[in-house]
Amino acid sequence: MNNHKRDWHNKEINEVLEIIGGNLDKGLCDTQVSNRIVEYGKNKLTRKRGERRLKLFLKQFHQPLVYILLAASLAVGFLAEWLELFVILSVILINAVLGFIQEFKAQKAINSLISVTGSEANIIRRGMRMRVDAEELVPGDIVVLQSGDTVPADLRLIQVTKLQVDEAALTGLSVPVAKQNETLPKDTALGDRTNMAYFSGIVTCGTAIGIVVDTGDQTEIGKINDLISRADRLSSPLTKKIARFSRQLLWVILSLAVLTVFIGILRGLPLHYIFMKAVALAVGVIPEGLPAVLTITLAIGVSRMASSRAIIRKLPAVETLGSTTVICVDKTGTLTCNQMTVQKIFACNTIVDVTGNGYDPKGNFIVNNRIIKPEGFPLLNEIIISGLLCNDSNVVLKEGEWVVEGDPTEGALLIAGHKLGLSRDILNVTFPQIDIIPFQSEHQYMATLHKYDGFIRSYIKGSVEQLLPLSVNSMTEKGYLVSLSHDKIIKTANFLASQGLRVLAFARKDFDSGKRKIILDDLNAGVTFLGLQAMIDPHRPEAIDTLRACKEAGIAIKMVSGDHVRTATAIAYKLGIIDVKDKELHRQGITGVELEKLNENEMKKAASKYHVFARVSPSQKLELVKYLQAEGHTVAMTGDGVNDAPALRQADIGISMGQSSTDVTKETADMVLSDDNFATVEKAVEEGRGVYDNLIKFISWTLPTNLTEGAVIIIASIIGMALPLMPLHLLWINMTTSVFLGATLAFEKKEPGIMNRSPIPSDTPLLSRYGIRKIILKGLLLAGAVFAVYYIILGTGRSLDAARTGAVNMIVFGEIFYLMALRSIRHSAFKIGFFSNWILIVGVIIMTALQMCITYIRSINHVLGTSPLMLYEWIIILGIGVFLYGLMEFDKARIRDKEIRLGIAL
Repeated sequence: MNNHKRDWHNKEINEVLEIIGGNLDKGLCDTQVSNRIVEYGKNKLTRKRGERRLKLFLKQFHQPLVYILLAASLAVGFLAEWLELFVILSVILINAVLGFIQEFKAQKAINSLISVTGSEANIIRRGMRMRVDAEELVPGDIVVLQSGDTVPADLRLIQVTKLQVDEAALTGLSVPVAKQNETLPKDTALGDRTNMAYFSGIVTCGTAIGIVVDTGDQTEIGKINDLISRADRLSSPLTKKIARFSRQLLWVILSLAVLTVFIGILRGLPLHYIFMKAVALAVGVIPEGLPAVLTITLAIGVSRMASSRAIIRKLPAVETLGSTTVICVDKTGTLTCNQMTVQKIFACNTIVDVTGNGYDPKGNFIVNNRIIKPEGFPLLNEIIISGLLCNDSNVVLKEGEWVVEGDPTEGALLIAGHKLGLSRDILNVTFPQIDIIPFQSEHQYMATLHKYDGFIRSYIKGSVEQLLPLSVNSMTEKGYLVSLSHDKIIKTANFLASQGLRVLAFARKDFDSGKRKIILDDLNAGVTFLGLQAMIDPHRPEAIDTLRACKEAGIAIKMVSGDHVRTATAIAYKLGIIDVKDKELHRQGITGVELEKLNENEMKKAASKYHVFARVSPSQKLELVKYLQAEGHTVAMTGDGVNDAPALRQADIGISMGQSSTDVTKETADMVLSDDNFATVEKAVEEGRGVYDNLIKFISWTLPTNLTEGAVIIIASIIGMALPLMPLHLLWINMTTSVFLGATLAFEKKEPGIMNRSPIPSDTPLLSRYGIRKIILKGLLLAGAVFAVYYIILGTGRSLDAARTGAVNMIVFGEIFYLMALRSIRHSAFKIGFFSNWILIVGVIIMTALQMCITYIRSINHVLGTSPLMLYEWIIILGIGVFLYGLMEFDKARIRDKEIRLGIAL
């Protein structure tokens, strides 16, 4: 029997009992339990085996850039430069350890689902009520649920009494779901299967009896566990670009080394001399500092994002944010406050606006821009009183904030009462409750019976469709009875619902003083309709501006919601996710049920076409992300429930909510929002773009230097001259300048207008052809400067060591002037401020001091083969440096007013 293939919500209770082989009165016997444990296994999720730790660690070395660094370590090892060898190997090891830790933590997400298993369950076996370990449950067990329980397996509900289950972790629904036991259509979406209770759901109120239909891996949560393990863990755009760039650089280095050896052989040079030149070239061209600076730049981005309440769990996620082209965002708690709030009240022919934010009990009731008083509007009082008395929830003040205990919808009614100066505790004294009809899905209303001033009154709360047929009259604003206008009420209710508001109707009925019990038949006629209260989970005040900023940055927004499509679409209009001009095209958004009917090509079109995806299943969220990625998008996904975890893992960057997320979601995510606020995502995207800019600046700064060093070695080999730069000089230059100069670019502030440009496509290389041409030009200019200084010093009769010292300083100070020009992509230092990056200034001072040390300290002269320089030689070096700086600033001024994408501008 393949239980997981059966549509249990679509079957009658007797049919379910027959298929499963259960007994409602007696439950299962011990023999049945033993046999079914053998057949189905324990009621727990399977831990998915990840890669072994050793293999995971060794994988970190399987990268082109690491191959280059290993080649560099071999080179310096042949030269017996043990300090340099130690430094390079340390860089390799540190990066491998960091990568291993990040991937190892990612694997924990799969196993985190194990923790959601309930510890115990109340069941009926052998005709007795007992409590057993939830792992011992098998299909056919009869489970008894009560308030506070965690649903221990997937259940088909048999008997239900006012049961409500919080299934937000599984379905994304913002409010607890009222359950019932009637059979549902086969194509009913997961979030609408009200006759089912799913593993990991939390019972918020009521009781029920259900039969276990699926356990362990066959539950809906088990399917999510499988989806997480099968979701692709994609490399970040930066990781891909660095890998591609490293492979290209590896071939360039090998080609140049072979060319150097070939030239040396043609010239008949000794093998040792040829080897020295080849090693010098390899050491010069390899950007040894790139991994360290990459890590430093990303770490600084992590620190800056943490100050904006965005906790980065995996370093590459910092840059991925800057490349994001689509954000799939959860509505509840991210774009909204997750606080149901009454915003409109319909009383007679008047719509009353209710002000205030969330659960804050401060607010006013406004009609025609005028605050109204309760004593002048008796009907408004009655509607509010009805919502207070026909209510099972509470609002309490905890740590300075109002918190709802119970149903958020009922909490909104209590807060509305507070705004009118009424509270249920006070009303319970005046209107003591003597009986209740609990809310049931089949009759769609709740009623309470109260004693009041010598007579008995019932207050009723429920759906418009259910209460309106029961009503025979209504009331005026002053409280007088009048005839009922069905059309007016229905039209108003539909209007409010079209704005994304959840609408509840309220009514009352009076009885004689002897009434002590209330039943459904008592309300079949003679009910007085009072009015409507319309509520919504309001959007965060900053959400509209944040979404507008994302759109201006070229980022598409897809709302993925567990709510009904009408509610989700209405909120999308309000937030600007859907433009007014797109109203007809996206009028209803699209639902999970509709997506289920699409083929692959239609699904791809829907992923691009629609902005709102309502009531979608975990697998559909995962597929949505995959389809968007297949179109070349870099996708960010926000979420807080277990149902979001597979899509978060698949996304290029998964973002979880710090306050409301499950542990599974947090473990899966690359970034955690500590304030659950979407505005933080926009700030993080801006920070990510700044990180990417600074990385590109470093690469554009360091490559000309490496090219200069390689060009000097090759040219020296071709013309048969002594090497102007020795391998030890090149190691000194590359290692010190990367740390004290290049790394300081990581502290540069974000470029002006950084959010006004489109995201860089993930397949765009780190450097465009235009950028490469500029790097080659800068490298050749600096190489020419090195030869100029070298020959000028030699030409004055100075020693070879002095000429080489001049060449070393020319490269270093050329790099300093390049650094100053590359602080901004488009703007000059006058625009961004010479001292806006004080760390860079300190780095330049330290590097200058180090150059003075290797130039003038005799002991260092002896080790490095350097020699003191004369004043005029410094004037030549600095003069050439200023000239190079001027050329770069002139080039920026030439292109400053043109719209050039970031990759081209470099």
